[in-house]
Amino acid sequence: MTATGQGPLAGVRVVELAGIGPGPFAAMLLADLGADVVRIDRPGGPGLRMDPDRDITNRNKRSVLIDLKAPTGPAAVLDLVERADVLIEGNRPGVAERLGVGPRECRERNPALVYARMTGWGQDGPLADTAGHDIGYIAITGALSMIGASADEPPALPANLLGDYAGGSLYLVIGVLAALHHARATGTGQVVDAAIVDGTAHLTSMIHGMMAAGGWQDRRGANLLDGGAPFYGSYRTADGGYMAVGALERKFYAEFIRLLGLADRVPGREDFDRWDELRAAVAARFAERTRDEWTEVFQGSDACVAPVLSLREAPGHPHLAARGTFVEHAGITQPAPAPRFSATPTGVRRSPARPGADAAEVAADWDVPGLPTATETDPEPSTETETER
Repeated sequence: MTATGQGPLAGVRVVELAGIGPGPFAAMLLADLGADVVRIDRPGGPGLRMDPDRDITNRNKRSVLIDLKAPTGPAAVLDLVERADVLIEGNRPGVAERLGVGPRECRERNPALVYARMTGWGQDGPLADTAGHDIGYIAITGALSMIGASADEPPALPANLLGDYAGGSLYLVIGVLAALHHARATGTGQVVDAAIVDGTAHLTSMIHGMMAAGGWQDRRGANLLDGGAPFYGSYRTADGGYMAVGALERKFYAEFIRLLGLADRVPGREDFDRWDELRAAVAARFAERTRDEWTEVFQGSDACVAPVLSLREAPGHPHLAARGTFVEHAGITQPAPAPRFSATPTGVRRSPARPGADAAEVAADWDVPGLPTATETDPEPSTETETER
């Protein structure tokens, strides 16, 4: 199967040096958009162990197995780079250079190449050479400090969605697309330095503006969007479920309080000194019925209330099911590619790439006859933690 595929990036060739976290997710986004992504896996695999048939972040890609520490490894990568539009790597600063596939070597072979670097701390700065993970990156940007019920409780952890994927992967993809546009207009590529700390800090731009204007307090659970307001938060139901309330605007709040059955029975929305009383009344009311019962009450209204669904429940929600927000491919229910395009639709074209399984196919499609097959590479795993950001 040739992975030319569908989507607006059909024809764009991407080389991904295998890693963990935001790099693979960013490469999946490009692959979902139609790019021909060839993942260069190393013998022994990355630091995280996962069934490759279920690693959705490797869908719509192809894989070759190359040992970059072998004498012929860097040359094989550079042969692919010569034919590529983009390279993505997520090693610590200096590792790609030591392996012989840094920006200088790659752009000497392909001056129009977009060389995209994904790290947590960035390519420079006091912490650039240290290990890290999502929680540390979002901690120093101030983003983590905003998440949680109150300043008296520890910050809540948003999995790795805020740092790795929002502040990391999405900003890497934005950078790649912008640099690719420039390269195609000028014939000159460039290096994209995507640091999770930079992207996550950028995500807090509106909050910094609100804080400068006096509309945001620098502590958890005291603001309009962080659970400080009784009409923006989540409430437990009789069966242990939760309902999410986002009735910010006055007309939506009026509908919310009416359907909740508390109109004219609770303090006014603008009576800030009695917000604790209002919150307690709302919580007590939600505790009287189950999540499904409240879902039915608010269904189709403008009250801005929704049930808090689990990951397994989400694909069955009527709205998401109608839109096809989740799809099933090769027996795995998974999020569909996003966003959507009217002229160049996207889709899940290929199951997750198994390490090294596509060497012959890639060699033929990219015209790289010397590309090693899986049996020609050293099967021993690498012990150096190059993929740590």
